[in-house]
Amino acid sequence: MILVQNPGDTGGEGKAAARGETKRRVREIARLQEQLYADGRHALLVVLQGMDASGKDGTVRHVFSGVNPQGVIVHSFKEPTPREAREDFLWRVHQAVPQRGVIGVFNRSHYEDVLVTRVHRLIPEEVWRMRYRQINDFERMLTESNVHILKFFLHISREEQKKRFDRRLKDPRRHWKFSASDLKEREHWEEYQKAYADVLEHCSTEWAPWTVVPADHKWYRNLIVARAVAAKMADLHLRYPEKTPPPDITRR
Repeated sequence: MILVQNPGDTGGEGKAAARGETKRRVREIARLQEQLYADGRHALLVVLQGMDASGKDGTVRHVFSGVNPQGVIVHSFKEPTPREAREDFLWRVHQAVPQRGVIGVFNRSHYEDVLVTRVHRLIPEEVWRMRYRQINDFERMLTESNVHILKFFLHISREEQKKRFDRRLKDPRRHWKFSASDLKEREHWEEYQKAYADVLEHCSTEWAPWTVVPADHKWYRNLIVARAVAAKMADLHLRYPEKTPPPDITRR
């Protein structure tokens, strides 16, 4: 599979209208999150992947800004600790899966183990190829356990990434976001594109499909993710618990 989607696409949406709809969707997500928690039958797992500066943090900030902090948990998977490295690659991931009633967000995820490990040749090809099937089986098991999965690849162009890196370097408020390692990873741009293309081909399933989100325009990125999250939660037909009869205090 080749990534042919245009990272600068806006789907014909206007910026002002898109921002207005995003705000409405954010309010809808907040309302549905309360129902998700009260209902207690389902969990939602949102997976965000993308190149550096593709907007994973910004997506979390904008799409989940109205949600009760007690109802959403954000987890980022960095280099495994020595303890984690001794176990299978999904061991630490399963521990971070949201419990029922909660929205979980993976800002980078288990897919790092078929991306970074592949690009930097940390494991043999037969190992990372085998992981596609293992990931699909893992996600199917979660879905069958009422953990519903939305996966977004934030597709940014190389030119836009450079612009965002430049802004980070020039803006004192953003400089902390920049790391020299970002430039080292940028040298592997084409290798990462091939790795992502394979992930999208082999790990987009009926139970956990990928959505490629054009991410050069932040306002469009936020709209697409907010729409999808709100629609998925609405499809769960969430309900509040049945009203229980009040206690008969006359017998006390």
